[in-house]
Amino acid sequence: MMKTLQVDVAIIGAGTAGLYALREVKRANKSFVLIDKGPLGTTCARVGCMPSKVALHAAELWSMRQEQKHYGISGVEQLEIDRAAAWAKVRAMRDDFAGGAADNAIKSAGEHLLMGEAKFLEPTVLQVEGEDGIQRIEAKAVIIAVGSRPVVPSFLTPFSDYLITTDKLFELEKLPKRLGLLGLGVIGLEMGLALQRLGVKVVGADMAKAIGGIRDPEVAKYALQAFADNFPMFLGESAKLEEAEQGVQLVSGDNRVTVDKVLVALGRRPNIDKLNLAEAGFKLDERGMPEFNLNTLQIEDYPVYLVGDANAYRTLMHEAAAEGAIVGFNASRDLPQAFERKTSLAIAFTQPDIISVGASFTDLDEDETLIGAAYSKNDGRSRILSSKEGVLRIYADKKDGRLLGAAMVGARAEHLGQYLALAISQKMTAHELLAAPFYHPVVEEMIQSALQDIARKMPESPYPFGLTVMN
Repeated sequence: MMKTLQVDVAIIGAGTAGLYALREVKRANKSFVLIDKGPLGTTCARVGCMPSKVALHAAELWSMRQEQKHYGISGVEQLEIDRAAAWAKVRAMRDDFAGGAADNAIKSAGEHLLMGEAKFLEPTVLQVEGEDGIQRIEAKAVIIAVGSRPVVPSFLTPFSDYLITTDKLFELEKLPKRLGLLGLGVIGLEMGLALQRLGVKVVGADMAKAIGGIRDPEVAKYALQAFADNFPMFLGESAKLEEAEQGVQLVSGDNRVTVDKVLVALGRRPNIDKLNLAEAGFKLDERGMPEFNLNTLQIEDYPVYLVGDANAYRTLMHEAAAEGAIVGFNASRDLPQAFERKTSLAIAFTQPDIISVGASFTDLDEDETLIGAAYSKNDGRSRILSSKEGVLRIYADKKDGRLLGAAMVGARAEHLGQYLALAISQKMTAHELLAAPFYHPVVEEMIQSALQDIARKMPESPYPFGLTVMN
């Protein structure tokens, strides 16, 4: 006979969003069950942001030798890298991060952790099949935090022996000598650069004409210049794979390159297709997605919430954490509360970094927007860091100078992204942010230069930029 468990909140998925939701549910003293089909450990820790940054750090350490010889440091030509040892270190740190995340799930949920695969029978009734058999879960509210998986188009299926996804990359014990890369968005670009700098021969292809998901055409141009010498990139045309005597051929337009493996980085899709949503009564769109509110994350009028990578809105760890807190709070109460969403912030740790903050270029009304620009070639700190191919563009409202968004490729842009995200969140104007001190020389001076560019395009003030008159 099927065992039935009744709880206040059922959470499907023990990743970042699910664990942040659990924290709020526990704070509200609600009964719960945390369901996960395994393996435990967040996407970020196992296959995403953490191991990729370790790989990028290892690549940075090795690539620094090219810079050292320009400063009279001799002997760099004799340096060697043991790629197997470097990759083993990356994987060991990945295991440490993933193990910590898994332990956190076990500790947080305790005896209320249920390992198994869930599906909906009704909007608040689940069936979970696991090693201990099948259980029925009856909940007052349900949180869907099932994460996502890599997209692998069907035309690649015949070449499955050569394919690697981002979920499998860090399972490799040995790196290939030649790697094809399908997709040059943030993840593809980061991993392509890391592996190339570690000595793998990389070639990439993308149907888009820009790399790194950049929407601002000026920033996109500078990004291509910054990374042009790293590895060949075939852009703006569809790509396919063909058989080769040894390995597989990556074909894009007139370009044809033989590689040993192909890393597929074409995005991720939510893991909601096996939850039985339609049969349980949820309305789905043509993509198989339910309708949900961005500020409550509630699906229709049901006490059911869609969160993290599962809703495909902003598939980033810090967004999953914030959304998890929202749904944990709402699932623990009779009426859901609408929350303001945080300022959008995305960073590619590509050295030079790529950032997008707030409104993107394609969101802007050209007639109502001022754009201020600053260039790495004119910034002292960027030049010291050998990063001359860079640009920062800040967007502001033409009426009052309120900051709307920004995009950049340049040295240490990750820090400028955080700085600008705070300013935009506080609804600051260009003149207000100019009143902050900018030390010299720091890369953040590029913010000052771009803001001054905006200020020059606004109605003139009799006072110097960035100075406040005493009352």
